[in-house]
Amino acid sequence: MKQTIKNIFHSGKFVTGFVIFCAIFLMSFYPLFSKFGPMEIVGSGFHAPGTYINLKSAVQSKVETLKYAGKAGLSGQLNEEQIGKLKDWLITYGGVAEDVVAEAAEDDGTFIELWQFTYSDDFQYKATQAYKREIQKYNKIITRLTATDSMTIGEGDEQIVIENNNFVNVKNVANKVSLPLGTDNFGADVLTKLTSAIGVSLRMGLMAGAIATAIGLTIGLVAGFLGGWIDNVLTFITNIFTVIPSFVILVLIANSISQTGRSPELVSLIIGVTAWPWTARSVRSQVISLRNRDHVNLSKLSGHSTARIIVQDILPYILSYVVMALILQISSGILAEAQLSMLGLGPSTTTTATLGMMMNWANTFSAAQNGQWWAFVPVVASITLISYSMNLMNTGLDQVFNPQLRD
Repeated sequence: MKQTIKNIFHSGKFVTGFVIFCAIFLMSFYPLFSKFGPMEIVGSGFHAPGTYINLKSAVQSKVETLKYAGKAGLSGQLNEEQIGKLKDWLITYGGVAEDVVAEAAEDDGTFIELWQFTYSDDFQYKATQAYKREIQKYNKIITRLTATDSMTIGEGDEQIVIENNNFVNVKNVANKVSLPLGTDNFGADVLTKLTSAIGVSLRMGLMAGAIATAIGLTIGLVAGFLGGWIDNVLTFITNIFTVIPSFVILVLIANSISQTGRSPELVSLIIGVTAWPWTARSVRSQVISLRNRDHVNLSKLSGHSTARIIVQDILPYILSYVVMALILQISSGILAEAQLSMLGLGPSTTTTATLGMMMNWANTFSAAQNGQWWAFVPVVASITLISYSMNLMNTGLDQVFNPQLRD
């Protein structure tokens, strides 16, 4: 056993996959240290990643006067792509000639004057709502740029005049919130929800994989060892489940259960009882090649029970294959949950989320169309890394236990 474990950890692919998986697994403990709950509302809808400073606390903090007045001009606030969208709007919807726009773009002040003369929030034009909101956001930035240099807050003796060269040290601001991955459509902290969802999805995958492997292993062992009519019946049942796509059965079963009744545990059970056929077929093939070995025949002649022979004389020889099957079943279970949730048939829970549910929410609230990448890219990356790490571990184990693949 010690030598086997040593050989496993000498496999580069297994170690790489194992390290990636452990890193993802450790991330699932982040909610224990987060100041927010997985479903706690922090903001009001999507907010981009970054550190948010309370404006009142910033105004009340110690003011430092610096010679630097900040990035002035349009190019300091918008990148080339964003300015390009403003140019396109002026040409396409504003009716401004292309050469006029190009000439105005050479000077920030001239371009801003042209924009403010042409654009209005009440301007009617045919475009997607996402595009209109994006243009409105850029217009607000231009409005801020053209505001007066100073700003007065309060009345009477409590007036505070803020100049454009007044700064506060971030460390002196009492109230600030760090959102490394921003907030989602509900206003929840994406990082906390994501890491919590990773833990839930891993538990669901483990439960579904264990159920599928247990069913497939039992049927494969019994069918392969006993043979005869028992083998024919079990193989017939396995073939039926193999011919009908398991995902179709999964969708039908999940759809027959009410939304409120689909707990993560129940969904894991449904995934597990529909994913066992290929494990059963593979185990059966392995057992058929082992049931007439000398040590098995010796146990039969010794009068040992069928259960004892299967457990002690056959199972140890296919144990490595069972472990590899379990790894793949866990990965398949996580992907199956994501597929179900994308169809709206995933688990129903108000205390946490799953990776599939986060994908469903991002799709429902048009995160991709509106450019809120932080709501779905980290989720896709997490699912990809989990599947990739498990496949690497499976490949590494196969190289260790399969003589034909050994270096």
